[in-house]
Amino acid sequence: MDYKAKLADVLTPVFDHQLGQDVIYARIEKPKQLSHGDLAFPCFDLAKLQRMAPQQIAQQAAEVIRDPLFAKVEAVGPYINVFLDKQQVANKLIEEVLTEQEYFGESNIGRGGTVTIDMSSPNIAKPFSMGHLRSTVIGNAISLLLEKTGYKPVKINHLGDWGTQFGKLIVAYQKWGNEQKVRQDTIKELLNLYIMFHQKAELSSSLEDEARLWFKKLEDGDKEAQSLWQWFREESLKEFNRIYNLLGISFDSNHGEAFYNDKMDTVVDTLQENNLLTMSDGAHVVDLSDNGMPPCLIRKSDGATLYATRDLAAAFYRKQTYDFAQSLYVVGNEQSLHFEQLIQVLKKLGFDWADSMHHISFGMILKDGKKMSTRKGKVVLLEEVIQEAIDLAKLNIEQKNPTLADKEAVAHMVGVGAVIFHDLKNHRNNDVEFSLEDMLRVEGETAPYVQYTFARACSLLEKGEFDTKVVASIDFQAEEAWPVVTEMMQFKDVVSRAANQYDPSIVAKYSVDLAQAFNKYYATVKILENDEQKPSRLAFVKAVSIILKESLRLLGIKAPKAM
Repeated sequence: MDYKAKLADVLTPVFDHQLGQDVIYARIEKPKQLSHGDLAFPCFDLAKLQRMAPQQIAQQAAEVIRDPLFAKVEAVGPYINVFLDKQQVANKLIEEVLTEQEYFGESNIGRGGTVTIDMSSPNIAKPFSMGHLRSTVIGNAISLLLEKTGYKPVKINHLGDWGTQFGKLIVAYQKWGNEQKVRQDTIKELLNLYIMFHQKAELSSSLEDEARLWFKKLEDGDKEAQSLWQWFREESLKEFNRIYNLLGISFDSNHGEAFYNDKMDTVVDTLQENNLLTMSDGAHVVDLSDNGMPPCLIRKSDGATLYATRDLAAAFYRKQTYDFAQSLYVVGNEQSLHFEQLIQVLKKLGFDWADSMHHISFGMILKDGKKMSTRKGKVVLLEEVIQEAIDLAKLNIEQKNPTLADKEAVAHMVGVGAVIFHDLKNHRNNDVEFSLEDMLRVEGETAPYVQYTFARACSLLEKGEFDTKVVASIDFQAEEAWPVVTEMMQFKDVVSRAANQYDPSIVAKYSVDLAQAFNKYYATVKILENDEQKPSRLAFVKAVSIILKESLRLLGIKAPKAM
């Protein structure tokens, strides 16, 4: 039940409908201290309307507000503080969670609308590094949150399989490559060649010209260039898919940049028909000076296309194919201008749906405070990090619970979960310092801490022989558990806010708060004591476990029943 909505419903007639119910709902707060109640409404907005001090308004309203769900209503200064009936609210909540199970917290905000999510999108012929992790796990969590709130997400892996870098790679392979070495360890050797190209190019600028020439050949269908490109792409996909399987992430589309090669003429023609293309130093651009932006480069002087051309073609294709309600681009902060330009060009073409396109930006993963760089060889491979996290989790299990069943599977869940959570607990626009040690801590804001709390709850349910049939006879004494109950009550709002703001960190932080509250309850209450309240206490534990597990699932993390 939405108790904010209940309070708004009660307050609206008390204030003689001077403020709309939606306005009242938006103003209702959760007090920072439990001693100040469970819900609070500030009366400042009513002062001018009623020509009365907000303290006086609060006092008068508190005297007349009555509802069976409210144990106490009091005025504190300009605030109306409401104390909910703990036992009644807890019982209703537990029953609701146990009835709805993993569907608890769902809504139909999206009404089945399709949302395309451009995410992950690593570059072909380069290793999958820690730098690619953010787009992958943020995009996946957003897709799960949107699905939970009634949307139909379409996850698109817009592979970087086109562009000048392939000209560079072809030149490097032709000059310094060894076919046998590349076939034995494709990605590692291609990375070495890519780094070598940039080292040599610093001494000889003609290499950059050769690279541009070879990319133009690739665009024009040169057989040698096409053959090498196809080989690089196939081998890269094998590595990427292995890592996606480790993370438990899949895609609905793997259409990369190359997919749009035969669709870019339509973009150029459409821009020309609308008189939006102008010449600048031999290149075709769209002037965006009236939007305070530099021109959007559509076609270079040598005829080669650019990111903007391909992204415009992709936008056309996605709207036509999916008729999206929203189109999200989970791409780093440094691409902000590119997406602003993209959206403005579409608006100049008169496409209203451009307003439903959003750049979901994020900060960098840093190593020792510095950005990782593929071209300089300063890169941490994601697969190695995941494997190390799994191995460390396995070691912890061997030391603390050597008889645990399915140790390999549990270590995988804990290791992978630790890597994902370490990223998602941070607001996406913040930079994240890479630290394997921080990821795997069993205390603090980590996945293992939340997973361990879930496993503890599962252990209690098993030892207490919890029976789901007890749901109909819950009579839970909520005094000691009230801090946990108040956290559980927030879950629906947390999911809604996280989806609306495209911010999985809201769910990650919530899962830690709920785990901490439950662990305090566990430390003070004898949950398994054989008395008449035991079935209700176990029902409460079961409800907590459902929300903890679902919180982790929405982040793309699995929860083992034992650790």
